Amino acid sequence: MLKRIGKVAYELELPAELAVAHPVFHISLLKKSVSNPASIVPLENVAVNDSLSYEDVLVEILERQVRRFRNKEVASVKVSWRSQSIEGATWEAEAATKAKYPYLFPSDSTPA
Repeated sequence: MLKRIGKVAYELELPAELAVAHPVFHISLLKKSVSNPASIVPLENVAVNDSLSYEDVLVEILERQVRRFRNKEVASVKVSWRSQSIEGATWEAEAATKAKYPYLFPSDSTPA
């Protein structure tokens, strides 16, 4: 529910889990949304801390690629995140991903 506060501000009715968030937003921060049930992230899957941030967890490695530059190769992996759909998968550096999530890499994999 929206409540207009002034010429450029709106107050949002937020769920109880987001009670620590300030509910008044400038109009430039609000965007029209078309309801898409696939884009809704259930709050029970995301642990929001007191600073209203959360740490997303890598779920699966979808693809691997090695980009060759003039004098080096950079390995990247396409990863799927817990709070994102497959379309939200991102490319991350393989070395950093392997350091943070070693359980997703088989022990006999090739070095980065």
